[in-house]
Amino acid sequence: MATFGSGDLKNLPRNIADGLVKDTVTGSTVAALSGRTPMRFGNTDIITFNDSPKAEFVGEGAQKSHTTGSFGFVTATPKKAQVTMRFNEEVQWADEDYQLGVLSELANAGSVALSRALDLGLYYRINPLTGTAITGWTNYLNSTTKRVEIGTAGADIDVETAVGLLLADQKSVNGMALDPSYAWTLATARYTDGRKKFPDLGFGTSISNFQGINASVSNTVSAQPEAADNNIKAIVGDFAAGIRWGVQRDIPLEVIRFGDPDGQGDLKRSNQIALRLEIVYGWYVFADRFAVIEDAAA
Repeated sequence: MATFGSGDLKNLPRNIADGLVKDTVTGSTVAALSGRTPMRFGNTDIITFNDSPKAEFVGEGAQKSHTTGSFGFVTATPKKAQVTMRFNEEVQWADEDYQLGVLSELANAGSVALSRALDLGLYYRINPLTGTAITGWTNYLNSTTKRVEIGTAGADIDVETAVGLLLADQKSVNGMALDPSYAWTLATARYTDGRKKFPDLGFGTSISNFQGINASVSNTVSAQPEAADNNIKAIVGDFAAGIRWGVQRDIPLEVIRFGDPDGQGDLKRSNQIALRLEIVYGWYVFADRFAVIEDAAA
């Protein structure tokens, strides 16, 4: 819960040249690298092939054989995330008088928080508000046993090692999520003569592809700032099929003017209103299709 109406906002309404300025943070790497799947509300079963069927060439007039293969299923479960922000009711007047779009800016900030929650929950089962793990969630990407410790040979060699672990296990590699610090390390890697190894990466701030693999940069990879730095620098793997996620319910923006929606006291008594955004995600991640690169020495 955030309260707006103290500190820099305590004097609203007043003229603000460009509306409310918020710190811009990077959003969801899952959404950037993995396609969203349509989902109904509730537990969603996903069919899996434990032994993929094999085709058979049949000669003219020959009999057809039984096709091998077996299947099972996994279940994507609903996970509800919400953002509730309080602020002084005078913000509404500022919005009306100056057309600042304050409510819109606050809603956008909440939307960023919900998009980051997708990464933090799916990767690490982290509750973004508390920064702690939700121990009841057993399906999360960081449970993978495919792990690469950062070595001295260079970040590109670490990535190469992670890709090799996956390919050796017959897994596809089509995506890579990078922490900004590691993206910078890749982008500034140099040969012994001083030439950059990957000059097309710039300074690594907006890497979208590395060595033919789709990439996305966000500090959700290291779980910051919502949680303590987990020292994970990159996640490599099958983002196309290894993650199945969708939005089961996207609840419209709600302005709450009465009651105590978050346990912080009566809104009317406090001369406040609250803004609430909610979303229900559903996801399942096949953790064995991913490898993480981590700084074990940190």
